[in-house]
Amino acid sequence: MSDYQLTANVRKELGKGASRRLRRANEQVAAIIYGGEKAPQPITIDKAAFYKAIEDEAFFSSLINIDVDGNKEQVIIRDLQRHPYKALVTHADFMRVDATHEMKLHVPLHVVGEDKCKGIKDDGGVLHVLANDIEISCLPKDLPEYLEVDISNLELGATLHLSDLALPAGVSSVALSHGEEHDSGVVSITHPTRGTADDNAEGDEAQPNAEPEAPEANAKQDDKGE
Repeated sequence: MSDYQLTANVRKELGKGASRRLRRANEQVAAIIYGGEKAPQPITIDKAAFYKAIEDEAFFSSLINIDVDGNKEQVIIRDLQRHPYKALVTHADFMRVDATHEMKLHVPLHVVGEDKCKGIKDDGGVLHVLANDIEISCLPKDLPEYLEVDISNLELGATLHLSDLALPAGVSSVALSHGEEHDSGVVSITHPTRGTADDNAEGDEAQPNAEPEAPEANAKQDDKGE
């Protein structure tokens, strides 16, 4: 699990006007820390450091240590609000974590073993990724950055489900906790699509000299004229 460190300041000026001034200055990002037994704490984070952090996929499934004016908080990121058409983050939500309580978080899935996959390598199948992430429940110390989906032995026509994933110790699937009917597919190997553009082109080439019916009709009209 990656270890992320951020430095923040208590945000004392609140409201829409203060938020607009903060965005115009374009140096900090407005955010809030909530959860636990403490009151919600509005903060600002250095924009450059924060934007660099969110470029890393693991940032969204890792514990984050935030130093707020000397007070340390351990959090996870819960939400990002983005500008509707500019590449700007307008607000970030962080939730405090408790080392003694399980938390729920979405973690990304990384597909591995595609180069060795029987259904693809031997049978020409096509890989379909049905889920890019799943929701898990675990203690903060057991939080994985991502989960691997090994398809090395997946055959043509087969599907890997949530129940087929090898979850780390202390980690469970939130969906499966609701029953077997929530055991959805994660990846599948299907037959390649038939009737491609190349197949159609070959079909057209097979009958290059097909005669239209119009000339025959014209010939009958000429006979009547004679």
